[in-house]
Amino acid sequence: MISLEWVKDYIDISDQDLEQLAVKITEAGINVEKVITNHIDHLVIGKVVTCVDHPDSDHLHLCQVDVGNDELQQIVCGAPNVRAGLKVIVALPGAVLPGNFEIKASKIRGVESNGMICALYELGLEEKTDEAYQRGIEELSEDAPVGKDPLVYLGLESTLYELDIHKHRNNDCYYHIGFAYEIAAILNRKVTLPDCSYQEESDSVENHFSLEVNTKKCPYYLAKMVTDVKIGESPEFIQRRLIAAGMRPINNVVDISNYVMLEFGQPLHFFDKDTLGDHILVRDASEGEEVVTLDGKNRILRSSDIVITDGKKPVCIAGVMGGENTEVTDNTKNILIEAAIFDAVSIRYTAAHLDLRSEASIRYGKGLNYEYTLMAMNRACHLLEKYAGAKVLSGMVSHDVVDKTEKVVEFRPEQVDKMLGIRITEEDMKYELEKLDFPYTINDGVFRVVIPKRRLDIDPNVNDIAEEIGRLYGYQKLVSTLPRVGIRRGQYIGDVKYRKAASKRLRSLGFNEVKTYTLVSPDMSKKFDYEGKEKAVLPNPMSIDKSVVRTTLIPSLLNVYKYNVDRKVDDIAIYEIAKTYDKAYQEESKISFLMKGNYSSNSWQGNMKVDFYLMKGFVEDILCYFGFQNRYSFEVNTIPDMHPGKSCVILLDRKPIGILGQVHPNISKDEVYVCEISLQALMQKVKPLKFKEASKYPAIAKDVAFIIPREVPSKDIEMTIKKAGGRLLRSICAFDVYEGEHVKEGMKSIAYNLLFMADDRTLTDDEVMQVFNHIIEKVVETHSVEVRDK
Repeated sequence: MISLEWVKDYIDISDQDLEQLAVKITEAGINVEKVITNHIDHLVIGKVVTCVDHPDSDHLHLCQVDVGNDELQQIVCGAPNVRAGLKVIVALPGAVLPGNFEIKASKIRGVESNGMICALYELGLEEKTDEAYQRGIEELSEDAPVGKDPLVYLGLESTLYELDIHKHRNNDCYYHIGFAYEIAAILNRKVTLPDCSYQEESDSVENHFSLEVNTKKCPYYLAKMVTDVKIGESPEFIQRRLIAAGMRPINNVVDISNYVMLEFGQPLHFFDKDTLGDHILVRDASEGEEVVTLDGKNRILRSSDIVITDGKKPVCIAGVMGGENTEVTDNTKNILIEAAIFDAVSIRYTAAHLDLRSEASIRYGKGLNYEYTLMAMNRACHLLEKYAGAKVLSGMVSHDVVDKTEKVVEFRPEQVDKMLGIRITEEDMKYELEKLDFPYTINDGVFRVVIPKRRLDIDPNVNDIAEEIGRLYGYQKLVSTLPRVGIRRGQYIGDVKYRKAASKRLRSLGFNEVKTYTLVSPDMSKKFDYEGKEKAVLPNPMSIDKSVVRTTLIPSLLNVYKYNVDRKVDDIAIYEIAKTYDKAYQEESKISFLMKGNYSSNSWQGNMKVDFYLMKGFVEDILCYFGFQNRYSFEVNTIPDMHPGKSCVILLDRKPIGILGQVHPNISKDEVYVCEISLQALMQKVKPLKFKEASKYPAIAKDVAFIIPREVPSKDIEMTIKKAGGRLLRSICAFDVYEGEHVKEGMKSIAYNLLFMADDRTLTDDEVMQVFNHIIEKVVETHSVEVRDK
C-alpha cells in the first residue's frame, strides 16, 4: 500500500486527480490494482445556527445548519451533544456513507430533514464502540472553515494505491520515496527528500560499542546510539500513516523504525543498548542454534541463516526479526540503531524455512540501496530526537565492503528504436532520461547513462534502458504494424561449410561417400605416412585393430576398396571427408578419394578407364570449384607406398596440401588411384569468380609440336607459350605425347592446340601468325628445343 498523503511530502501532486494519476502510473508500467480512498462527496463542515427540540420527539433536535455560502439547511439530529454554535460534520443529500448508506432528503416524524450531522464512526474513521456512541457527533474546533471538506481539515482524507508490482521490479516501489520518484518521472517533477538533520552530543558511540562482522553475507552494517529516550505515543501523523499502510502503532520508538522503513525502504532494528551490552558480532548461525524472537516463539536456526549476537548469544535473526532478549520496552532509555544490508537470497531462504515473512524480510529479500541505508539511519536519528527526546551520540560504527562501482550503459538511439520497434527522436530520449533523473552525457551520438543506486532492478545494458524510455514515452503510442524480421541466408560455417561443399562436388562427379573408423591398427597407421606425423596410440585399446589414431584416410579407403573387390565390384569411385589427429591431438580435416576400373561404361563406344590424368582432372576440378584457379600446381616427388612414376604432390600457392597417384604395386596389384587433400588448406577466403561475356567473333586454332627432353615437364613449355601469346591466346591444350620413330632417344614430342580470339574484332591470319611465330621463337629460345615438322 502506498499513501498518497504521505507521498505529497516529497512531491507536489496537489493539482492531480488521483484517479487519473493512477491511470498514468499504470500506463507507465506500475500496475495500480486498486485506488482506495475515504473521500466522501457532499461532506462539508457546518455550523449549527439554531437548535430546538423536535416538536414530536423527546430526544430529537431540529437544527438550522449553515453549510456555506450563507445557505441554511434544516436537519433533524438525535445526538445528545448537538447545540447551537457548534462546528460539525454534515453529510448533505447525495453523500454515500460506509455500508452504501445514501443520505437523502426526508421527513423524520413529520419534519423535513436535509442531511445528517455525523460522528466519526459513521464515516468509517474510527471503530464504533460504546464510548464512541456515547460521545455523539464529532465536535470541530472554532477555526473549522464552514463549507469546506471536513476530512481535509482533520487530515483524515487519504488515498491509497494498492500496487501489483511485477517480480522483476525491485524494492523502489515498496517505499514512499521510491514511489515518489516514479510519479516524478511520469509528471516530470522533482523529488524533495525529507529532513535528516540532527544535533550530535560530544560523546562518541565508539566509547560504548564495538562491531565485528564474520560473514560474507553482510556487506554493509551501520550502528549509531541514542540516549535518554522517552517512550510514549507517536505523533498523530505517524500513527495515521502507519495505520493506512496496514501497521499497528505501538510507541514512538517502534513506530519511528517502521515509519522510516516505509519511507526509505530500509528496515532498521532498535536494540535496547543496556540489555545488549557493548559488542555486536554478525556471523552465520550454528546448525540447530536457538533464539526467542519478538513474537515469543523459539526459533531453531540453520547454518545458512545470519544472526546478530552480543558476542556470545544471538540477539536477532538478521533481516527477519529481532530477539526478545534485547527488545525495546517502556523502560528503555538507550538505543542502538542498526541499519544494514544482508544477502538477499539468504534472507529469503531464512524467512521461508522459519515461515516468518515480515515487512523487513520482504525488503531485505529484494535487495537494498546502500545510499538509502545511511539516509535511513540519519532520518531515524532526526525523528527520535524530535519526537522521543533522544540525544544522538556522535560518530558511527560501520562495516563497508559494498561494491560502489557505477552502473553505466552506453548506447546509440537506433539501438533503443530497434529494441522497441518504434522511432523515438534523440530529443525525446533526452527528455525521458531527465524525467527519470538518470544523469547522462552525449558524445558523437552515443548516450552514456549512469543508473542511480536506487534503481537496483536496472542492469547496465541497453535492454533495460530501452524499457525505461519506452514505458515513459508511452506504450500506448506504439503503432500497430506487421512483424518485420531481418532475414539472413541460412548457411553452414567453419569446416562444416567446406566439408559439405566438397562432398556435394564429389557426389556430382560420381563418387560415393564412405565412413570409416578414426582408430586403425598399427600396421595401417604406418602406410602412406607422407607427412611423417607422430601418431597417438591408445594406452588401453579395446582391440589392437583400433589402437592408433590415424593421420591419413587412404589406408581406410583401401580397406573399403578390398571389401568391394571381394564382392565382385570392379568399378569403384569412393571418397571420405574426416578429421585426422596427431599425437598432440591437433586435428586436421582431409578429403580423400579412391578410383579403380572404369569411370564410365559404354558398350557401344567404349569405356573411360581410370588413369592418373583422370584423377588429376578431378583434383583440378575440386580446386577450381573452391576458387583456386591458376593457384595450384603438381610436383613430381617420391611418396611412401605410391607408384614412383605415377604420383605427385599437390601444391597450392607453392605449399604442399596433399598427394595424388597410383597405389604402389607392392600394396595393390590392381591399378588403384588415390588422392588426399587437406581441407584446412582450402578453408580460406578467395576472390569471387568473375564471369565474362563470350566473344561473338570466331576463333582461330593452330597446332604446334615440340621435341623436348623427356625430363622437361610440359607445364614449363605451357608457361612460356602463355607468356608469349599475350591477350589474344585464349587456351593451351596438350593433345598428344609421342616417343618412338622419328624422335631421338631420351626425347619426347608434345603437341599443343592453341586457340586465338579477340573480343572486339575478327582476327586476321596475319595477326595470328605473327603471335604464333613469336610463341615458337620464345619456346625454342627459352628451352633449346626443336619444332617437330613431321
